[in-house]
Amino acid sequence: MQMGDNAAAKNQHQHHLHNHNQVFDISIDVIPQNDSKCFDDDGRLKRTGNIWTASAHIITAVIGSGVLSLAWAIAQLGWIAGPAVMILFSLVSFYTSSLLSDCYRTGDTVSGKRNYTYMDAVRSILGGAKFKACGLIQYLNLFGIAIGYTIAASISMMAIKRSDCFHESGDKNPCPMSSTPYMIMFGVAEIMLSQIPDFDQIWWLSIVAAVMSFTYSSIGLGLGIAEVAAAGTIKGNLTGITIGTVTQTQKIWRSFQALGDIAFAYSFSVILIEIQDTVKSPPAESKTMKKAAKISISVTTAFYMLCGCFGYAALGEFAPGNLLTGFGFKHPFWLLDIANATIVVHLIGAYQVFCQPIFAFIEKKAQEQWPESYFISKEFKVPVPGFRPYNLNLFRLVWRTVFVIATTVISMLLPFFNDIVGILGAFGFWPLTVYFPVEMYIAQKKIPKWSTRWVCLQMLSMACLMISIVAGIGSIAGVVLDLKVYRPFKTSY
Repeated sequence: MQMGDNAAAKNQHQHHLHNHNQVFDISIDVIPQNDSKCFDDDGRLKRTGNIWTASAHIITAVIGSGVLSLAWAIAQLGWIAGPAVMILFSLVSFYTSSLLSDCYRTGDTVSGKRNYTYMDAVRSILGGAKFKACGLIQYLNLFGIAIGYTIAASISMMAIKRSDCFHESGDKNPCPMSSTPYMIMFGVAEIMLSQIPDFDQIWWLSIVAAVMSFTYSSIGLGLGIAEVAAAGTIKGNLTGITIGTVTQTQKIWRSFQALGDIAFAYSFSVILIEIQDTVKSPPAESKTMKKAAKISISVTTAFYMLCGCFGYAALGEFAPGNLLTGFGFKHPFWLLDIANATIVVHLIGAYQVFCQPIFAFIEKKAQEQWPESYFISKEFKVPVPGFRPYNLNLFRLVWRTVFVIATTVISMLLPFFNDIVGILGAFGFWPLTVYFPVEMYIAQKKIPKWSTRWVCLQMLSMACLMISIVAGIGSIAGVVLDLKVYRPFKTSY
């Protein structure tokens, strides 16, 4: 999902951290100051976000590594179905995000009780069992994204090394190398960064990530345009990759997997409510959010269309699963190095943003379970020259390190960027982007069962479930096929 590189939007968690550190803040949360110029109706400091900041957050969250697999996805589906599927996903994402924005407040959209996160909304509108199911899906999805990002970062690091090797040997050396050392390097960097306890306050991360994702997406787009202009022809055909290049069965699996890749490129619902919680009112937050969703989905769809279509036009049915590392483009090598370096920087930050909710959830549960435990609760002050002392917590040190090691080891065993992206897109798209927003909207608006509106919403949900299932099957089939020829920890060519 793509990438919810959106530290600023998680101000609820930041607020709790802040309260944890500063006791005198508590009065703000206790006394509702409805008429105050400084406080909102829930007693928090006035929110300052507007339609443009919300749009920027969504664009930052959506345009991420998913964009790199779009040329491959369009190559599987062809010139007719590829763009049509992309437009379909953008319309569904826009519609369900509009439904979801009405669930920021429970009951009345103007004066109801605020829900600060997606999970809060599910809990207050749908209740316990669905809340637990949503939590499980969300955290599994975030865990999967951490694996996907580790794979993508190692592929980009290898691409830099390989591109320099090709350049030195004049494209004669196949430049064999293994992804394992690069995954270990990425893992070590993430272990160190994961020990920063209040990562949410590093708002600049969101800005850096946004700049990086636009940089490499634009380089991919620019190379595609240059290649088409130089060749003077547009490659590809109306129905996608031809039988002969792949077998009939492979074409079906790949087409299904392409749906998952495109779904992954649009998955931002999970942070929509967190973004909405940064928006000021009046007007009602849901109005601002619907406009922001329209602007940001239009911008990202146009950008996706350009990247995917120009990538396909330039490389035809041999468009690689990752546009900048599959060596569809080999020159200019320095520009590819810049693009891949920006991907790595982006993913280092994005990994942390996505893992923070898992870290916070487990640490909170552990403290509730064993409040007396010295290992879990005790903070040690470690002096850092030139900075404020670092608060070392033994449980945080051990648990976060184990988490990063687990994601790194799984990545080494399954280093298939495309298939993993497809599985994540399929797994997260229906429940998080469609099912929960539709169910919450029906409950919130008290839409009667079997009314026309209810039936239409359920049909939309069922159709999206079918898409998720076929995309999941296609991606799992892709992993199975890859595993037949793959040997872990071996050198790849």
